[in-house]
Amino acid sequence: MNFTEQTHALFDRLAEGAFAGLQTGEELNLNLGAEAQTYLRFNDSKVRQATDVAQRHLSLNFQAHGRRLVLGFDLSGQVAQDAATLGSLVARARAETRVLPEDPFLVPMANHGGSTHQHPGDWPDPATAIDQIAGLTAGTDFTGFFAMGPQIRATRNSLGQNHWFATESFFLDYSLYTVNAAGENKAVKGLYADRTWQAERCAASVAGSRARLELLRRDSRALPPGGYRVYFAPAAVAELVGMFSWGAVSYGAWKKGDSALRKLVEGEAELSPLFNLAENFDLGLSPRFNSLGETAPARLPVIERGQLRNLLVSARSAQEYGAVSNAAEPEGWSGEFLRSPEVGAGDLPEAEALKALDTGLYIGNLHYLNWSDTQNARVTGMTRYACFWVEGGEIVAPIRDLRFDESLYRVFGPELLALTREAETQVNIDTYGRRALGGCRVPGALVGDFRFTL
Repeated sequence: MNFTEQTHALFDRLAEGAFAGLQTGEELNLNLGAEAQTYLRFNDSKVRQATDVAQRHLSLNFQAHGRRLVLGFDLSGQVAQDAATLGSLVARARAETRVLPEDPFLVPMANHGGSTHQHPGDWPDPATAIDQIAGLTAGTDFTGFFAMGPQIRATRNSLGQNHWFATESFFLDYSLYTVNAAGENKAVKGLYADRTWQAERCAASVAGSRARLELLRRDSRALPPGGYRVYFAPAAVAELVGMFSWGAVSYGAWKKGDSALRKLVEGEAELSPLFNLAENFDLGLSPRFNSLGETAPARLPVIERGQLRNLLVSARSAQEYGAVSNAAEPEGWSGEFLRSPEVGAGDLPEAEALKALDTGLYIGNLHYLNWSDTQNARVTGMTRYACFWVEGGEIVAPIRDLRFDESLYRVFGPELLALTREAETQVNIDTYGRRALGGCRVPGALVGDFRFTL
């Protein structure tokens, strides 16, 4: 059996054994996160680190008599050892829940059915990947990170619920570095990700990055603070859209007064009719089920033609505020966040984006985003990597980094002039603890006036 099959069999055996040992009034939900990944780290087009990681983490949510406790541990892969550890944690949870206060908003467990989704992939063996990547980037100061292999998420509970999601994919996240005519360090960022490796697509990605690298060798232009006409490439739009997951479209955050889009929710503001945002699980980037086993709609409209249609409502918020859950994720540091967002494309051909910009800024990437004024949806951050000054639809010079402070009400409101006809999938490349799932699909965006402060 391969890693995915072994993990499935192990998870089933552990779950069935744990459920059989429960006592009257006890409920148990098990969540599994697993991966078998090859990680390759490149510097100067050479491999500096090569690592294979196989790990499985099991989280248990134990509920009894109106109380709840969450515990977890890493599986060894040995059935007897893992079953003993799981049994000891269930016993510990049983003892601790007897002394915990009752949870007034506890969500009773339910059987949310079952599902199995598997997305097979096809990628080269590590040696072939190394040869191809090194060959494509020869002669450049290439630094990158390559990850490939299966990822698994699964949930089962003692009432019969059983969901399984497995996907096989890879990403190559990289930067090409240079020194421009003024002696400044410059870099262009690239990303190639998919389920099936195609050498020609990887070559096209690197070739595009090389072309932008040549432009970065020109003298940088320092721009004064102020408002500029801006074209945001999809990677930059993805960073802005990511802020919607920081409480902006969370029902619980809105009820607590912490939603950055409170004015939109309450009808005090609106966004551009060009702007459409949905949760789209048909992208296959993330499982539809959440940690409670609830299955979200395949597609949930959040904002349509600038008007709010749905906030993300978890079962816990539904319990606390008397709302109806739409299977938003209740766990995580922010909770009720977008797991598979998609921004609707527009009518502007991407090939004509610079012509439509005419004179202004081409922003390839943004970073260090954060709320500067949550109540007015103001975001601060900085430009990064390949960002250029454009005149008459032609790139003139790279720019020195700028800090911005701007409201999403303006960016995706009256200042949004156009969205590109083509959209790109931006996968999540986080590897903290384990490789993340998820991502988004977004077009490029032309904005009439965007304010920079430094």
